[in-house]
Amino acid sequence: MKLSSFTNGLIKENPVFYQLLGMCPTLAVTTSLQNGIGMGVATTSVLIASNILVSLVRKIVPDKIRIPIFIVVIATFVSVVEMLLEGFVPPLYNALGLFIPLIVVNCIILARAEAFAYENGVLDSMLDGLGMGLGFTLALTLLGFIREFLGTGGIELFGTTLFQLPIPATISMILPPGAFLVMGMLIALVNKISKKEA
Repeated sequence: MKLSSFTNGLIKENPVFYQLLGMCPTLAVTTSLQNGIGMGVATTSVLIASNILVSLVRKIVPDKIRIPIFIVVIATFVSVVEMLLEGFVPPLYNALGLFIPLIVVNCIILARAEAFAYENGVLDSMLDGLGMGLGFTLALTLLGFIREFLGTGGIELFGTTLFQLPIPATISMILPPGAFLVMGMLIALVNKISKKEA
């Protein structure tokens, strides 16, 4: 149970590629590798912390008010993450903008609190949050990498150019339609690979 709680989110039940959850931040902020990693890590932090707390209080939370309580728990952790980003990584905070507070309503986090953490122990819930969060981060990082590379011809991470093609890119995947095109291609690729393995 413990290992599958972690690995399900990475591959088998990846929140982006298989469950198609969290599409708003996935498509909106992945204009660069840095933004993808930043949003993924922020969401993963909230997911792990909220899963742990929901699992800890699940036996004392009345069934009728569990969703509002989950939202308060999630909002608290989002506020902490937002303040940390603003204080320690201002460029990333500015790049992600409105999408940081919107983590509160990210369906991945609420779905995991309701479907998993509310029904399972602390360790399983933490591993589930970590696995789902890393799967989400992996998807955003991959999407951000491809879009930035095709859009600019290079990759930059926290002010450092990792590589740059000598010829500028001509395909502007940084624009919103690029997000849909790259996402569609990645979902098709993941489905093709998973069908071969089945």
